[in-house]
Amino acid sequence: QLQFVESGGGLVQPGGSLRLSCAASGFTLDYYAIGWFRQAPGKEHEGVSCISSSDGSTYYADSVKGRFTISRDNAKNTVYLQMNSLKPEDTAVYYCADAGCERLAPVYGMDYWGKGTLVTVSS
Repeated sequence: QLQFVESGGGLVQPGGSLRLSCAASGFTLDYYAIGWFRQAPGKEHEGVSCISSSDGSTYYADSVKGRFTISRDNAKNTVYLQMNSLKPEDTAVYYCADAGCERLAPVYGMDYWGKGTLVTVSS
């Protein structure tokens, strides 16, 4: 499976911003569609955003559209998630993974994902 390292999480106040990074490990991510997923305490994971490899099309869950922006920097072998206007309900562990963008679905189950990065939105 593909290996990713997530970083950039932390504690922020409501309305604040964070930028998450997803670095590919041991391979070039240029040819893969990459999605961001999150899992809040006691809940199942949900798709957040995705960026395609073919044309760079982006996809967002309704809950984050207009607040989050996904991008990729192939030179750095990294995908980013810029998160603005954060809300307490955004609190979760965020993961990146090889994905099918149209359905915001991961290719592999969570057992194959990395450790993720924790985002906590609280005052």
